[in-house]
Amino acid sequence: MDGPDRGLSRRAFVRSAVAIGGASALAACLQREESEDVPQAALAPEDLPDRQHAWNEFLSTDDHGNVHPPEHHLLLGLEYVGNGPADASGERERLESAFRTLEKAYRRGNDGLVFAVGYGPVYFDRFDGDGPEGIDLPAPKALTPFEDPAFDEYDALVHLASDYGHVTLSAEEALKGELEQLNGLETEGSFNDIFEVAGRRTGFIGRGLPAERQSGVSGIPDSEPVPEDAPMFMGFKSGFRHNQASEDRVTIPDGPYAGGTTIHLSKIQLHLHQWYEQDSRAQRVSKMFSPTHNTDNLVEGAGQNLGDSSGVTDGPNTAAEAARSKGTVGHAQKAARAREDGEPIILRRDFDSTDDETATTHFLSLQRSIADFVKTREAMTGADLSGPPTNSGILQYLTVRNRANYLVPPRERRSLPVPNPR
Repeated sequence: MDGPDRGLSRRAFVRSAVAIGGASALAACLQREESEDVPQAALAPEDLPDRQHAWNEFLSTDDHGNVHPPEHHLLLGLEYVGNGPADASGERERLESAFRTLEKAYRRGNDGLVFAVGYGPVYFDRFDGDGPEGIDLPAPKALTPFEDPAFDEYDALVHLASDYGHVTLSAEEALKGELEQLNGLETEGSFNDIFEVAGRRTGFIGRGLPAERQSGVSGIPDSEPVPEDAPMFMGFKSGFRHNQASEDRVTIPDGPYAGGTTIHLSKIQLHLHQWYEQDSRAQRVSKMFSPTHNTDNLVEGAGQNLGDSSGVTDGPNTAAEAARSKGTVGHAQKAARAREDGEPIILRRDFDSTDDETATTHFLSLQRSIADFVKTREAMTGADLSGPPTNSGILQYLTVRNRANYLVPPRERRSLPVPNPR
């Protein structure tokens, strides 16, 4: 990875290395990030929260309390190498040792590592009887009449995230059994001979990162590039604190998987030529937020000035009224309709990607049940609203390529869970 890559910025080079993966990419990434001292864990594994998805208290925040997600993300789709149900004879202990190695080697947070492992319907189908007890975990399906996605059929999903690319790559290599030491600690366990990596997706999120990675990427016009201050390819900030469900809200409250959650993962291809070349700034603001945001000049740049809320929290009738009176309804207006007791019901941890040199968003959401995601997706689609589809939020700029559902058990059950832990 020498030669032509020497002209890349450090951040762009590291993102390229994460996308490539493997030992050579890790070595090159370590060279570029060698000055970064990554701390080992501050807490013993047994002192960490039982919720795998309890990331927020360990992640940095801005002045408004919005969580700063880690810059680098890696998704590993895993297939169990056996033919039948997961075999507990030593496999569970070896896999748990591997996860605990990650927890000991890196402090939990942006400057270390956060991760979670989930299991899909295909995994639980290996067992006789019903699926995981008391859990809504259906097989994925198309959720709109105009999509035809492929359905991921991985047994498990591992989500790794860090501000440092070499941390995600090192964690991946350690899980595969390719490293003897991880951040100065001896590695224990791996998923070698338990799982094999059948799918690998990477991505990034953060102010200025999409602009740095957009050159030559399919789906983004060269003539009207992504703004420099944008954290995602569509040019605007998301993940406002008051437009996200809390980790408490997305946690399964009772039953054998209490303390867990579910993941819905969509791979979405972006088509941004019209978005940037034909739509005006005013149209983009109207379609992303609301027509009022445009007429009242509420959004500066990428929307960092909005503080801890998108400003679209006015209830279920706001979107319908905008569609009737303005002929345009904002994406945020539609999404805000999927609330209970005034609060959102999904927690988004999505990020952009240039895998295969194509502009993509990996929409990863956490919720108590997949039904909560389906409800939110129906609100985002807005099939019940009047007006032309071309003015209904951002639908026309997105194509869903893949869908998948996973159960994320509490930490004590994360290694080869059984459907009925009782």
